[in-house]
Amino acid sequence: MLLLQQMVVLFILMGIGFLCYKLQIITAESSKKLSAIVVNIANPAMVLKGSMGEDRIEGRELLITVILVAAVYTVLVILSVILPRLLRVEKKSRGTYQAMTIFSNIGFMGYPVVEALYGSSAVLYAALFNIPYNILIYTVGVSAMSAEGSTDWKESFSVKRILNVGVIACIITIIIYLVKIPIPGFIKVTITHLGNLTAPLSMMVIGASLASIDIKKLFTDIKLLLFSAIKLLVIPILGVTIIRQFVDIDIILGVCMVMLATPVGSMTAMLAQQYDGDYEMASKGVALTTILSVATMPVVSMITKL
Repeated sequence: MLLLQQMVVLFILMGIGFLCYKLQIITAESSKKLSAIVVNIANPAMVLKGSMGEDRIEGRELLITVILVAAVYTVLVILSVILPRLLRVEKKSRGTYQAMTIFSNIGFMGYPVVEALYGSSAVLYAALFNIPYNILIYTVGVSAMSAEGSTDWKESFSVKRILNVGVIACIITIIIYLVKIPIPGFIKVTITHLGNLTAPLSMMVIGASLASIDIKKLFTDIKLLLFSAIKLLVIPILGVTIIRQFVDIDIILGVCMVMLATPVGSMTAMLAQQYDGDYEMASKGVALTTILSVATMPVVSMITKL
């Protein structure tokens, strides 16, 4: 199974990052710098690369994807309110669980997996998930994480924060694709090389972050384990099953499956730290779901036959 092979590759890269951190080849400071390279250079390049291939996406398929993206995030926002209450999460952690429900690791892990499974042109579909993701994370995400009265709403809703490098890359990608702007060969090669850095660097950074966490303690939190099962198995399997009733295009179904099945995004921990959320719980959620996703994503793929 291609997805299983890809997850094994990502797991090995995470292991290398873990080992590098233990050997002090990667430090906390250098890990932040590597993250900056991925977020601001490699990941945007991977998104841009998706618009430069010869494969084309029909307008109908693009429209279907936009509608699906809107529907998926609407449902996730609703679930984020219901799920913490069903799990009887403590009040101080509810906002963190809400953010963990909505925001997955679609950049660091989702894009590399989509590209490996469906080719670089499929990243265009995935890029459409990134635009509302960034808008929501600086609005709904900040609201969920913030302690009462501590939110600087002017800063949280600022255009500068929402229109970050990732969103700008997504917008440029779509414009290049729709307008069919010709790109010189040397620029394509440069962007391709930069985009290829995403998977190895991002997985090594995730592995390095796991090295500073007591992994044994992750598996003793029953509520977090139950949440992880719902996040990584129930939501993607049920989501794809429902979407399949309305869409029969395999590549769109596959991208939706990957976007829903990826683990909790690392941005949730960053938001929790900045806005007085439950940072410890957010870090544990990112770590646990990342470890489990190596096994759960192939299971989701097998059950959904994608």
